[in-house]
Amino acid sequence: MSEKQQQQHNLKIDDSSRKLKKSEIDFMRLIEQQNLQRVQKLQRQRRNNKLTGFVLGGTVFGIYLYSMLSVKQERFLDDFEEPLKVEKVEKQ
Repeated sequence: MSEKQQQQHNLKIDDSSRKLKKSEIDFMRLIEQQNLQRVQKLQRQRRNNKLTGFVLGGTVFGIYLYSMLSVKQERFLDDFEEPLKVEKVEKQ
């Protein structure tokens, strides 16, 4: 930023900022590494959850299609005729 822009926005930049200690830098690296591991774990969980969802959804859809096709092929109600009545002959 130029000085003109700083004056327009009333920004004050202190060039005499303190230097970070080695222990602070190491701690920042450690936190970044832990955060990266956490993100990778969450991405792996999300991928596994999606895969499980697709497998379960596919299974349900397959069962649904199979049941629809098997019911469609059944013919036990197609030629429904009442059974003939059989009269009992009584012995006297």
